[in-house]
Amino acid sequence: MRTDPLWTSTRAQALVEHRDTGGLIRLGRQGRGWRQRDLGLRIGCSASTVSRLEQHGDRADLALVRAAAREVGIPTGVLAASLGLSALPATTVAPEGPQPQEDPMRRRTVLAAAGLAGPATLLLGVDEALAHMPAPTGSPVPLDSRLTAARALFDNGRHTALLTALPGLLADAHAATTVRTDLAYARLSACYALASSVLTKIGQYERSRLTADRATLYADLTGSPLVAAAAAREMSMVLRHQDRPETAERLALAALAQVENTGLKTGAQSAAYAQMLCTTSYTAARAGDRDQALTMIREATRAARGLPEQAPAGRLFAITPAAVKLYEVGVHWALGDAGAALQAGHGLRADQFPTAERRARMHSDLSRAWWQWGKPEQAAHELLAAVRVSPGEVRDRPALRQIVTQLHRQHPRVTGVRELATAVGTPA
Repeated sequence: MRTDPLWTSTRAQALVEHRDTGGLIRLGRQGRGWRQRDLGLRIGCSASTVSRLEQHGDRADLALVRAAAREVGIPTGVLAASLGLSALPATTVAPEGPQPQEDPMRRRTVLAAAGLAGPATLLLGVDEALAHMPAPTGSPVPLDSRLTAARALFDNGRHTALLTALPGLLADAHAATTVRTDLAYARLSACYALASSVLTKIGQYERSRLTADRATLYADLTGSPLVAAAAAREMSMVLRHQDRPETAERLALAALAQVENTGLKTGAQSAAYAQMLCTTSYTAARAGDRDQALTMIREATRAARGLPEQAPAGRLFAITPAAVKLYEVGVHWALGDAGAALQAGHGLRADQFPTAERRARMHSDLSRAWWQWGKPEQAAHELLAAVRVSPGEVRDRPALRQIVTQLHRQHPRVTGVRELATAVGTPA
């Protein structure tokens, strides 16, 4: 498709160079002969809001910027370049607010205590990539194939190998956005979302927050509600872990509404809807919003009735009826009702889940419910089953390591506890 000459003009190029996104929106609006009021009517805001948007585009709400850019016809690549997203500037990986300086030796000790089998330098390598993206690897393997392989590492609990692969994968995904297409940005968002998944899994929430934020930025550039929902799901998970469940719940609800607005006309959209219902339900449960949590998980169960027992290969949201049932276990556990959690999980089988990560998650979620109910024998049995399926699922997750530590200290003679302690490296 031929690009409008307006966006290759000297004026447009100067606006891009100066990162003046608002100026580009103004250029496009004037090129169409619209007043600010006309554009406001098309994107659902006032003329004064459009005026502020054109003056401060780089600091405006990204969803509003995207909507205005779409209306005036700014190509995705031009918009991304004006926002500085074609090559992100150096970023300091740090929590919000002032923080004390951390001793490097203590930092290495903390990273080692996170349970990773590999050296702490892997996390430092991810830090470096996030602060200053390395050069492309030049790999001849197609990016889609490498992303699939990276997801397989996650699915098999090979977190150390995935952390090793991430810097090069991110570098090549960034390089691929030179074509400036929605698909290229969707791939880059997926790479950052995967990075967020593994970092959340191993308890590195500050890094996960940064990668989830970048996944969200690139997802918004695609204009796809499904890609945006995938990124929002990662962000909601890390916000929960950062003790911001109410914010996480609002984010999940907004993403759910966007998916629902698609009309759910395809299997992929219906799967996304069921997944975001599950995410919203669990997020509400962690926020203590019982009514919302139970309403959403019931709706997810209904939505999942039309989904296949095994998700089609390559589907963005690989949710199934059994996966929804597993979410129900987690929802009841988060609400403090271990009995209901175990009842929900009754009948779940490992062969209903296609990946080692999900099979181990089934056992670990049941273990948490047994532990919450005060049943150490059953908790140890399920955790040991999880370890045998995917050692990393227990070893690298701080919450599960804590249960193993407590089992080892309080119930050392329970069958399987010694084996568990050895598997996750719990000190005697």
